[in-house]
Amino acid sequence: MHARSLATLVIAALLASMPFAGLQAGGTAEPVVIQIKDYRFIPDELTVKVGTTVRWENVEKRQFHSVYFESLGDPVRDDFFPGEVRERTFEKPGTYPYICEPHDSSHKMRGVIHVVE
Repeated sequence: MHARSLATLVIAALLASMPFAGLQAGGTAEPVVIQIKDYRFIPDELTVKVGTTVRWENVEKRQFHSVYFESLGDPVRDDFFPGEVRERTFEKPGTYPYICEPHDSSHKMRGVIHVVE
């Protein structure tokens, strides 16, 4: 088997084993929620369909956070506070890593969104 074919099979198997979220029955799109609590993204890895909106909800008691997609050209700091949310709609397939910019180095706050057709 060629290395490229093997890599494709491995990626497909990994994607199949991940939590999947996206379109609801009837074709209506509901935002998929990621909570931010105790310096963590919950869940920290998610697979969604193209066109899905992901909503990050800060449910901390006092702490601000950010959702920073460096590869997408986000501003470095877009902090939001408890009770606030941030949303992003993913229009292209791909793998999109993100961090909480102020807490990545001290708490390793990282996540990834996998977007599939």
